[in-house]
Amino acid sequence: MTKIRKAMDSDAESAINTLRRSISELCVADHDGDPQEIESWLSNKTVEAWSKWIASDGATVFVADRNQMVVGVGMVSLQGEIMLNYVHPDARFSGVSKAILAAMEEELRSHNISSCHLESTATAQEFYENYGFQRDKADALIMSKTL
Repeated sequence: MTKIRKAMDSDAESAINTLRRSISELCVADHDGDPQEIESWLSNKTVEAWSKWIASDGATVFVADRNQMVVGVGMVSLQGEIMLNYVHPDARFSGVSKAILAAMEEELRSHNISSCHLESTATAQEFYENYGFQRDKADALIMSKTL
């Protein structure tokens, strides 16, 4: 059973592992396996960064917890930006990203925010379109949705 909940400090190691594996293993269409590109993406995916993210008053971090392992991570700013939505490779296509996205959208609604936006990866673009996001005409990876 997967539970979506707000992140805690104690999630750091498992969450960072999920972020790093998701980027390295699932986003190949975006980085083409280029070690420098991958390192650029991973440079801020650290335990130190995690502590700052979850302490922020301007954003909320969610995790998908399955058997006490973080299998998904999402972060949304209170300005309506979906900042992270990554899933562990072993949990791909199991509804984790969809559940995290729903939690982030509900968080925004609870703060009376009526729209959200994000910069998608090429890997996730179709996923977001399937959940109502529209592409920006000038940049197809910039997407938005009315809540």
